Amino acid sequence: MIKIAIISGSTRPGRNGDAVVQWVSETARRRGDAEYALVDLADESLPLLDEPISPLMGQYTKDHTKRWSEKIASFDGYIFVTPTYNRATSGALKNAIDFLYKEWNNKAAGLVGYGASDANSAMDSLRLILSELQIAHVRSQVGLSLHTEWENYRVFRPGERHEQKLNAMLDELLAWSGALKGLRVPA
Repeated sequence: MIKIAIISGSTRPGRNGDAVVQWVSETARRRGDAEYALVDLADESLPLLDEPISPLMGQYTKDHTKRWSEKIASFDGYIFVTPTYNRATSGALKNAIDFLYKEWNNKAAGLVGYGASDANSAMDSLRLILSELQIAHVRSQVGLSLHTEWENYRVFRPGERHEQKLNAMLDELLAWSGALKGLRVPA
């Protein structure tokens, strides 16, 4: 079965992303078509990139990087749930991505973003990063606005159209994750 990580891209206390991650997870698991696992960057305790050698070389010296590498390598695809910070993805997510290289290659990703607008700028910045890492990001994405999908900016209430978009993104993600699986050489 295809294994997909749902990566929470914010480490901010009181983050709105927890509700989004929960919604994505529940929606995905109801489908029963893949194995989904939550990966919360707040639990990973990754410092600002501290490896002395480029991740291209795969010569990790820090235990936290080795654990992160093993975790990320175990998945066939990813759903990145990203906040919008100053029209881009979060620094925590960018840092976590930058720790690794080959572990990301020839895998697929779907994007879910949230922020003051529909998070397109954060997802666009993330697409540039993912392209460099040879991650096939699918076309469909889910953009959520704090102004329209939250009551008083705290209670998350996604509309039916968002669930339809999420399911379309999951369909594409699973198709691409399965197709790319044959390109990866076993470790």
